[in-house]
Amino acid sequence: MTDVLRRGRASLAFGFFAQGVAFALLVTRIPAIQDRYGVSDALLPVFLAAVPVLAGVGSVVSERLVRRVRPSRLLRWSQPVVLLALLGVGAGDRVVVLAVALAVFGLSVGALDASMNMLGVSLQRAYGRSIMLGFHATYSLGGILGASLAWAGAHWDLALWVSYLPVVVVLLPAALVGSRWYVDGDGGGPAGAAVEKGSGGAGGGFKVLLPLCLVMTFAYIGDSTVSNWSAKYLQDVLGSSEQLATVPYNVYMVTTLVGRALGDFGVRRFGAVAVVRGGAVVAAGGFAVVASAPGARVGMLGFTLLGLGLCVLVPQTFAAAGRLAAERDARPGASDAAVARLNVFNYVGFLIGSPLVGALGDAWSYRGAMLVPMVLVLVTVVYARSFGDRPDRYGGGHERPRTADVGRGSNGL
Repeated sequence: MTDVLRRGRASLAFGFFAQGVAFALLVTRIPAIQDRYGVSDALLPVFLAAVPVLAGVGSVVSERLVRRVRPSRLLRWSQPVVLLALLGVGAGDRVVVLAVALAVFGLSVGALDASMNMLGVSLQRAYGRSIMLGFHATYSLGGILGASLAWAGAHWDLALWVSYLPVVVVLLPAALVGSRWYVDGDGGGPAGAAVEKGSGGAGGGFKVLLPLCLVMTFAYIGDSTVSNWSAKYLQDVLGSSEQLATVPYNVYMVTTLVGRALGDFGVRRFGAVAVVRGGAVVAAGGFAVVASAPGARVGMLGFTLLGLGLCVLVPQTFAAAGRLAAERDARPGASDAAVARLNVFNYVGFLIGSPLVGALGDAWSYRGAMLVPMVLVLVTVVYARSFGDRPDRYGGGHERPRTADVGRGSNGL
């Protein structure tokens, strides 16, 4: 049983890593994609917005699919589609090809994100201790590698398909092989009965999840603020050089990796509530430092604090959603359906964050705009009780599941 769980944990961690690489390779080469296809500045936001919108659709569809198939099977086949869609973005030569490739990427990445976190939540329940942050740490590591590969491709002026093809050739077969050891929790059954017959129904379930949905949205508003505005803010507001302006996001990604790598130990020692509250306070402090920074170096300190604070919120929100769903309905699939619903708000926050800060910056000031995500992140402190409050528990209050309930891998183990 221990070997099954360990293999399942390692293979799922690689899935998170591969997704981090793929997503970073896409978003960090947007200027090159625009040049390759001749997409105008007016049309580019439409393409960029379409990806998270379709990812939200993919996540909703995933909630339906896991009523009939195991999340491990959904993850096994959505990850190769994401990688092939990435290659399609790099290899096409017409705008219609780009549109189709991005549409496939968006839909499949929604299913991929939802199913990865479903398996992560169920594995955490099986382990009986916090491991969710570790999965997201490997995602951050993949993002750093993907961004580094993208930088190399841009530096050497490589064609997009030349940058993408080796990555797909390596990651796709490795992901398929690793998928043999995915482990489904909750008995590995479909989610349909839990969703349709669970206590309170879909509406009641959503009401319970609403605080977590808000936390997820606010966390991604903060994350998209950093990813989209850190360079511009440092250069235009704090007067840094163009070269120095590229540093904050890299620092943010590294501190995100460090915070997630250590976060599980904090949850085991102090409990999820304390970690979430601490993360929210640190992130809010980071935004405050950024908004009041007299110069670029202090601004970079603020972005460093943001990485350390925001990094714990999303993994713990997924874990709390799975726990709350399991408490309401012990039947198989309740946790998976909750994770799929919650995952939609990942993309809601991503869509809101960048336009919100941009509009406030133009109408008011970019310093003032940084105070809005600060306030939103602080709201998480109010909702922190939803994350469970007992140290040394994976989600706050369950007994470990029986061996028979968690030993069924996607390959029949």
